[in-house]
Formats: sequence, C-alpha cells, structure tokens
Amino acid sequence: MNSPLLIIILAMAVIWIAFIRPQRRRQQLQRQMLDAIEPGAEVLTAAGLYGKVVEAEGDEIRVEIADGVVVKIARRAIGAVIPPEEEEEPDEPDEPDAEHEEAAEPEAEAAAAEATDGDAAPETRS
Repeated sequence: MNSPLLIIILAMAVIWIAFIRPQRRRQQLQRQMLDAIEPGAEVLTAAGLYGKVVEAEGDEIRVEIADGVVVKIARRAIGAVIPPEEEEEPDEPDEPDAEHEEAAEPEAEAAAAEATDGDAAPETRS
C-alpha cells in the first residue's frame, strides 16, 4: 500500500538531484561572476560583443567595445568574463632530422626526373 507513495517520493528525489541542484549551482556561479565584474575586465555580452569594462555601478555596466566607443548595458547581459591571457613562451622549432632531409631529397629528385622524362617535349625558348 505504501509502495506507490515510496516510488513517487524516490522519483521526486531523483528529479531534484538530476535537474534542480545543478541548475541552482549554475545560477549561483553566474551570480558570483556578475557580482565580481570590475573595471578592466574583458567581457563577452549575451549579444556576442567583446569589450572591456570601463565602469560598473549597480545594474549598469559601461563597456568599451572599440576605441572610444563605450556602451551602457545591463549587468545581466554579460554572458561571460574572459580570463586574462597568459603569455606563453614561444616553442622553439624542432630541428629537422638529418635522416628525414636525406630521405626527402632523393624523392624530390626522382619526381623532378619523372617530370622531365616521358612524352613531354623539351621546352624551347625563342
């Protein structure tokens, strides 16, 4: 008699764990991100515009989207804060293997010889 009630309660618990908790966690992270926006941060708006925050007061944020072009947008219209790029040290190009170069030279010479041999008439210049 209590088994249908138990099944309903278990189903509600599964729905809570699978859907509602992750959604609340995402909302909390979004709220924290929006609250942490400060001038100088690079942002991506929900409309797809990239810009740099110039001023952030209350629910309004002023974002510079081009040199001298500042727009006022709602704080909730910020889709993401772009993390600052860390400058990576450029990788030094690998030195080509001597064996690889030697193997490539005969192949190139053979291809050139095939192009000049055969039915092709020799080039004449006037």
